[in-house]
Amino acid sequence: MNRPQPNEYPAWGETYISKVNGDVFEILNDQTQSLPALFRANADKADYAYAEGKWTLKEMLGHIIDAERVFAYRITCFARNDQQPLPGFEENDYVLNARFAQRDLEDLIEEFIALRKANLYLFKSLNEEELNRNGIASGREINVKSILFIAAGHIIHHISILKERYHVV
Repeated sequence: MNRPQPNEYPAWGETYISKVNGDVFEILNDQTQSLPALFRANADKADYAYAEGKWTLKEMLGHIIDAERVFAYRITCFARNDQQPLPGFEENDYVLNARFAQRDLEDLIEEFIALRKANLYLFKSLNEEELNRNGIASGREINVKSILFIAAGHIIHHISILKERYHVV
């Protein structure tokens, strides 16, 4: 699948789409194993935040799970040609109200795996027409294909943050 064109997504999407190099479905599938492996290898840092007011590793994973759900919902709505505008989501409020710090890291890891695997069935079922359908999310037009790339790039983005700021290995 070709990379989405800049006119197919809002400017903020470039942050994530630009990080996707290769087959987006392979990347999405590989992340089902690579992201859990990264968190498991750093389980001793589950409650670590690199600075005051920053998310812990568990909160970061919780945010990734929340974003995955939002992306999948948007993909479902737009692929099914639902023309209702969808709201944005405030990631900091979601994390603040989710109690991820009280959750078990392994449970969060398993939740991500189950969610991504389920979403892959949807993602891979989409045909060219569905991938090119547009919708409005957060007040901006975007197409389904772009959201797939954003979902993959979002995780790549957070893995970079985990390595740079949390010093995970």
